[in-house]
Amino acid sequence: MKLCQLPLLLLLISNIHSGHTEEIPKPKVTIKPDHPVFRGETVTLRCDIYDGVPSWRYNWYKGHSSMVFSELQEHTFRSVNESDAGKYSCNGTETEGSRRSQRSDEVTLTVSVPRAVLSVSPQKWLTEGDPVTLICEVNGSATGWTFSWFTKTVSGSRNDYELLSDSSRGAGGKYTVSSAALKHTGVYVCRAERDKPPTYTTYSNTQPLWVTGVSPPVSLIISPSRTQHFSSVSLSLSCEDQSNSDGWTVRRYTDSGRLEDCSSSVWGSQTGSKCTIRTTDPLDTGVYWCQSESGENYHHVNITIHIGVILESPVHPVTEGDNLTLHCVYPYASPPKLRADFYKDGSLIQKQTTEMIIPTVSKSHEGFYYCKHPESGESPKSWISVRVCVCVSFSGSKISVLHILSSVLAACPYLLVTVVLIYKCCRMRGKTYD
Repeated sequence: MKLCQLPLLLLLISNIHSGHTEEIPKPKVTIKPDHPVFRGETVTLRCDIYDGVPSWRYNWYKGHSSMVFSELQEHTFRSVNESDAGKYSCNGTETEGSRRSQRSDEVTLTVSVPRAVLSVSPQKWLTEGDPVTLICEVNGSATGWTFSWFTKTVSGSRNDYELLSDSSRGAGGKYTVSSAALKHTGVYVCRAERDKPPTYTTYSNTQPLWVTGVSPPVSLIISPSRTQHFSSVSLSLSCEDQSNSDGWTVRRYTDSGRLEDCSSSVWGSQTGSKCTIRTTDPLDTGVYWCQSESGENYHHVNITIHIGVILESPVHPVTEGDNLTLHCVYPYASPPKLRADFYKDGSLIQKQTTEMIIPTVSKSHEGFYYCKHPESGESPKSWISVRVCVCVSFSGSKISVLHILSSVLAACPYLLVTVVLIYKCCRMRGKTYD
């Protein structure tokens, strides 16, 4: 028998011997609010004894402890935290008598840390002009929250959060961009608050958005030229523009959520606009891109480092109408190009071939591809995007407008020189006739 129950038993025996058989009252405990609460919120416990006695002195207990931590009928936690969570009960003693009540049933106080969860719709890989919505939610609580939006930034070797200048337009939990631009590329997080004094959630999980331009001013050149690479090899990434400028930095966002520069890291070294990863590791898996000195981001490429089988696929988007060739490669096989099955978006599209070729690519061929070998295993998935071709038709054949424009621009200097020479020649002839 517990010692805390002995006075109650003696009181019961005394009442029986003296002829008193009235029932010993049992308090009822209520808790407000009566649902799980978040750290920092206010919670009130109340002990009620319904016996007609005008005045009681109350005792509060936590768990199985016999230690009284409060003697008020209502005990309030002004800013509750995780250590306050637990089971609570109370009893009472008459202030003008000798009776003591029973101990109440226990009520449970649950305290959790409010956590923001960030998602994106419809997808994180975008082309200029696409719509996208970031959605911020608080687990376990749907109402009363106001949301703030941030982008993740690099400060030396540390990651910081920068409040978006138009953060308030996403205060309802949805931050919508009707027409994505290159400037919307970034790594986003959100946070929520409610009540006064405010209760804050943790910063959410990170959510990147990658916006691809139609004609980026710089290309990320990867050597070897593929998006999936073996572990424990060297990998080279360089930013190349038309002026051969060195004002570019290779930056990456890894699957572990780190935003890093090649020039200020231990994973690689940068010379000019070229970054070299000396020995690849699965932790190097992530999105890589080129960043200008003024902060613009261009040409994002998802690179996967894998120990086993890889899919050999093109780094850059495939132009509509071109051929797409895929290989399944394993470094420990001879030959390394395997005879394997190829899949798109989880569906088998070609069985047991060393080379899968789609002769005329269309937008419908866009998707996630991977390969599988019965003995060597399965490759990671790679997204293959298809660039829509803006073409003109001549006698049944299609010629890209971009190709025509580039040819014209390449020929412009020669045309200009020719025009100047003809003009000078005509002037000289005119003088001769005079």
